[in-house]
Amino acid sequence: MNHSTRASGLVRHRMAAGATAAVLGLAVAVGSGLASPAAAADGATLTGIVLGVGADQSQRVVNWYSSADTAQKVQLAPTAAIVNGEFPADAVSVDAVGAANTSTTGFNRHATLTNLRENVAYSYRVGTEGNWSPAYSFKTQDFEGDFDFLFFGDPQIGSSGDRLKDQAGWEDTLKVATTANPNAELLVSGGDHVESANDEGQWTSFLAPDQLRQYPLVATIGNHDVGGKSYEQHHFTPNTDRTAPYYDNGNPAGTKSGGDYWFVYKDVLFIDINSNSYKVPAGGGNVGDEAHVSYITDVINKHGAEAKWKVLVYHHSIYSPASHATDTDNKDRREHFTTAFSNLGIDMVLQGHDHSYSRSYAIKNGQKANPAEQPGAAEVTPGPGGVIYVTANSASGSKYYDIKTPDSTGTGIRGNGPDPLNPGSYWYNSVQNQEHVRSYVKVQVKADKLVLENLRSGTCAAPNSSVEGGSWCNNTTAAQPVGSIVDKVTVHPYQGDGQSIQVNVPNPAPGEFGWTIDGYNGLVNLGTAQERNGSFFQASGKINPILVSDSRRSLAPWSISASVGDFRDGDKSFSGANLGWTPYVLDAGAGAQANAQVLSGFQDQGQGLSVSRGLSWADQGHPRGSAKIGADLDLQIPDSVAKGSYRATLTITALSS
Repeated sequence: MNHSTRASGLVRHRMAAGATAAVLGLAVAVGSGLASPAAAADGATLTGIVLGVGADQSQRVVNWYSSADTAQKVQLAPTAAIVNGEFPADAVSVDAVGAANTSTTGFNRHATLTNLRENVAYSYRVGTEGNWSPAYSFKTQDFEGDFDFLFFGDPQIGSSGDRLKDQAGWEDTLKVATTANPNAELLVSGGDHVESANDEGQWTSFLAPDQLRQYPLVATIGNHDVGGKSYEQHHFTPNTDRTAPYYDNGNPAGTKSGGDYWFVYKDVLFIDINSNSYKVPAGGGNVGDEAHVSYITDVINKHGAEAKWKVLVYHHSIYSPASHATDTDNKDRREHFTTAFSNLGIDMVLQGHDHSYSRSYAIKNGQKANPAEQPGAAEVTPGPGGVIYVTANSASGSKYYDIKTPDSTGTGIRGNGPDPLNPGSYWYNSVQNQEHVRSYVKVQVKADKLVLENLRSGTCAAPNSSVEGGSWCNNTTAAQPVGSIVDKVTVHPYQGDGQSIQVNVPNPAPGEFGWTIDGYNGLVNLGTAQERNGSFFQASGKINPILVSDSRRSLAPWSISASVGDFRDGDKSFSGANLGWTPYVLDAGAGAQANAQVLSGFQDQGQGLSVSRGLSWADQGHPRGSAKIGADLDLQIPDSVAKGSYRATLTITALSS
């Protein structure tokens, strides 16, 4: 009897950890669910699907609208496990929660996907059996180390008066940005997703780009997003505090939306606040900006040590160059925020609202940290307490604000006077730009620096709804094409008086599971069968022992099984069901356990080893090591079988997860 394997010619059979386990591994199946919403058995139409950020890099939140109040879920599987569009039977299902919409008809739903694995492409769909949305996909990346995220200012869909043109510009910016940066891991919004808080047509246009189902969105609430519940109906955010100080802007109770939230993504602690709630009443009390500072302080005290960088996001830019630069509320925020941000060690603040681009000098306690820092410097070391404030221009082209000339209010904390080094700009801005051209901000997060770039995502040409509507544009396509750099700066962390020492520890080698025949894989000769009781022939022997080794850190279960074909001699044969065995462990290790005896089918009219039977196995959590496995063979042959020299092949199969 010969031993062989399914992969003939292999002397050693190896499996990397997880090689055969198909547990959530994914890629991409991208559809366009908004264009063709699902409607089926349960009668629910599913719209507005958007992928949101979770509490860390191993989570995502999926949000959507449903026309019916039915039980729904998100189904998730590795993209590689989806065959002909069908999700596998072991796809993960996560029940959705939600409520009735108050700003429109229908219902909102969301579900949080947890325990995602790094470097896996996943596909997901929402709904229920018989009524699934199209499938969408996203890819996780390494859960440690460098990463890029993209920051977008005010799409404000509908503000040009032509919603579809605004949508076209927004879609083009996301296409340009993700095509140029396909491995970006987050899309961060500066707020003002729409012009009118409860206009669902505008929300549909905002959510139209498929990138919003492929990359997690860090949603920020702007002043045009408050006044109704649509923002939070479309965006469920992690670790969110919606108590009054972070929620109120003088709106009626039933229309408040937003809140303050935070999450840690790799080496960055992100804190996102609802800057619409800012006023401190004359009577005092922990509301508005004071409450935001308390919230940020509490989050940093509890979670600041979990990350190397602290990035704050909110809508109302306090160091912008255009129409909102002199707003009283933004001057108030300078007084309320800047010293606290310096004391808390915030590295960068990302803002919108002013529909123009600016990058501040390093600001400490509301003043320029280093008076000698030069305008447009490409390398900046903010020093202790230095904070870089960034204002993003319009990502859709729906509206631009023109840069204003500095005034005579000086360089105090509320001042908007000129920069002594560059009198055409405000004192606080290193760079300010307005071309009436769409742009976005790319931030590279590295172990020893942040690299910030403002990049053009359009030109004066369409889609650029503001310019199409008659506003001016100053852009030379040949010199300033799509993808060209408006501004770039490398921000180095302050190291203090000492020296920081860093070492990168990679993932340990996963180890491997493998098996081989012990020694030479010769013919197992059972000799000449002996007649028993005049009714059958019997032969016995032993398999060539099998060596198993398992060095995997996962300590995942494994098993080895085998089956035999028919015994043949020319045109003569008898069934392999007549072969049975008794497995045993010769040398213990790797958690090896012997499977139960399998009788010859001749004894019990069974199938013997003609079907796959277990030889040895180990449970999850077994120790690493090696083992030697054997088995006694028992072949019982009907006496009706003709004389001959018969052979069969024992096929050995190993499985590991």
